[in-house]
Amino acid sequence: MTEPSKVIHVRNVGHEISENDLLQLFQPFGVITKLVMLRAKNQALLQMQDVPSAINALQFYTNVQPTIRGRNVYVQFSSHQELTTMDQNSQGRGDEPNRILLVTIHHMLYPITVEVLHQVFSPHGFVEKIVTFQKSAGFQALIQYQLRQSAVAARTSLQGRNIYDGCCQLDIQFSNLDELQVNYNNDRSRDFTNPNLPSEQKGRSSQPAGYGDVGVAYPQVGIDQVMMANATAIAAAFGGGLPPGISGTNDRCTVLVSNLNPDRVDEDKLFNLFSLYGNIVRIKFLRNKPDHALVQMGDGFQAELAVHFLKGAMLFGKRLEVNFSKHPNITQGADTHEYVNSNLNRFNRNAAKNYRYCCSPTKMIHLSTLPQDISEEEIVSHLEEHGTIVNTKLFEMNGKKQALVLFETEEQATEAVVCKHASSLAGSIIRISFSQLQSIRENS
Repeated sequence: MTEPSKVIHVRNVGHEISENDLLQLFQPFGVITKLVMLRAKNQALLQMQDVPSAINALQFYTNVQPTIRGRNVYVQFSSHQELTTMDQNSQGRGDEPNRILLVTIHHMLYPITVEVLHQVFSPHGFVEKIVTFQKSAGFQALIQYQLRQSAVAARTSLQGRNIYDGCCQLDIQFSNLDELQVNYNNDRSRDFTNPNLPSEQKGRSSQPAGYGDVGVAYPQVGIDQVMMANATAIAAAFGGGLPPGISGTNDRCTVLVSNLNPDRVDEDKLFNLFSLYGNIVRIKFLRNKPDHALVQMGDGFQAELAVHFLKGAMLFGKRLEVNFSKHPNITQGADTHEYVNSNLNRFNRNAAKNYRYCCSPTKMIHLSTLPQDISEEEIVSHLEEHGTIVNTKLFEMNGKKQALVLFETEEQATEAVVCKHASSLAGSIIRISFSQLQSIRENS
């Protein structure tokens, strides 16, 4: 056996294993000062603060087989006594740190656009340019920071992480380019220092595309795979920091809603409201308390958003009470309504964009997926039963008809969302959410 060293050599580290997984395996034994993922060899090198910590870890894992994500990993002392900067770069091309990163994305179940990459990488520093392309190695991107230390920090923090839970894994190296050349601002390339570049010769909109505008068929995959992988990526959706009052650490998925109006509310109406904050797994009204219901969200973060933004909201004359339930989940049964595979779940796509639009109920609602030839009169007659409409505006974004409708009160707008989201208007199934705009400007 190699002589004891504070550097531990880990083998059989599959692509599905992240740096974070390895840190969790060894953190109980002491402080970890360095971690190098040798992706090409399915190995990793991990340096503890001192030799006794490494000895404790290896003695423990001699008796207990360490496994990560169902895969056995094998640990031994490394022949290195210390990890040098050279070892740390050996996973790339042995190149020097550079402000431009070459990013390869493995297990890409979702299309990745410039906007997504910008949200993930910009918390580490000012991103000047992004170029994406398809190569034999898979989907790749070049990301140019203003400062070299930002690129180093991003690589240290994000290497091996998933953008979404269980997929879209980041493999990051330093590029040897000096400057990126960007000719167009669109969903495949962007120069953030020059917003005036054309979107393309074809005159396509230079509006930053949401994931839904990429023109790619989305797979219907399980709810856990669309959850943002970590608080960093979610925080990126909120501009680098979570909304005040949101911890991002809640792990309870089920929410108890009480003080409902049982004569006016059913499962589908609750779905329309709670799906603004995450994917819905199932909903159940309590038989012995008809004004109470359980709502199981896709994950704890989504449940936290729902509790935070809906507590105290007014609906059908009642002020809602929304709290975490003591039940970890809702068991399936005759009285539960299943939504886990519903294509109306909003966070199966546009996840980051939908997180960004989360807010408490407002007087203004936003309508999308409208028919191209719809009129304001048709929209008003579809919604006016829910309250006094103060103003409306019909507009086009990325060639698609959308509308803003301002009600007199938040309760009226909430009723419109609950009753008319996913309803049919002139042959189209429309989507409704709350808008954070305070007023409708006639020239906007």
